[in-house]
Amino acid sequence: MNDAFLAQPEELLAEHEAVIVDCRFSLADPLAGRTLFQGGHVPGACYLDLNEDMSGPVAQRGGRHPLPDAAHFAQLLARHGVGPDTPVIAYDDSRFAFAARLWWLMRSLGYRAPRLLDGGYQAFLAVGGEPAITIEAVQPARAHAPADFSGYCDIEDLREAQRAGALLVDSREEKRYQGLEEPIDPVAGHIPGAINRPWQGVTCAAGKALDLPGQREHWGDALESGQIVVYCGSGVTACVNLFSLALLGRDDATLYAGSWSDWCSYL
Repeated sequence: MNDAFLAQPEELLAEHEAVIVDCRFSLADPLAGRTLFQGGHVPGACYLDLNEDMSGPVAQRGGRHPLPDAAHFAQLLARHGVGPDTPVIAYDDSRFAFAARLWWLMRSLGYRAPRLLDGGYQAFLAVGGEPAITIEAVQPARAHAPADFSGYCDIEDLREAQRAGALLVDSREEKRYQGLEEPIDPVAGHIPGAINRPWQGVTCAAGKALDLPGQREHWGDALESGQIVVYCGSGVTACVNLFSLALLGRDDATLYAGSWSDWCSYL
């Protein structure tokens, strides 16, 4: 597998220059990720919270996890020692669900994209990694003033892309896509015309990325589409599918940032 995208857990047992970012989170319990971090993490890691750090304020439109303000996010990264060219390794314990959000945010700002820890935190422990509970002081990076995020669309851009023939990909579980259940948003179903590629199909049950043939099988004929727009419930787990596409050389796909939670707010 491409080591420009993935880091192996053994790397964290040796000396390395990368900034390590713990992205663990639970949609069911927003405090759980930080609690887990405080109870044990990869030595030297800092913590970024999905709600507080990797999302902006929730409004009537824009979905449950709007993109953060680009300048504020860049300042946050700088406080943790991350500049545009800093090597970063990100991990979670949810099959890339939240680490891929950081991957997408940094990449779309023009930063060096972080590598994701293959297998996540449990893989680090499995190779003999010793958790730390102390939080190390870091040397802040030089402040950077980026442009806005790129590679995403809002609902109007999405409608225009669909009229132009773009393929729309729903990354949620099949039951949510089919409208058979909806545990989070007020409306069940999917955006008309979307196909379903559940984000969990990018990894095995242990959270390790499938090999390239497995990634291609996950996408099938969809890989041949011209423009691809990917969404999920709120623009978070869709980033796992975007990571998979980038692994396969399709780094031109677009994120519908508000995703289903934005779409259904207009119904």
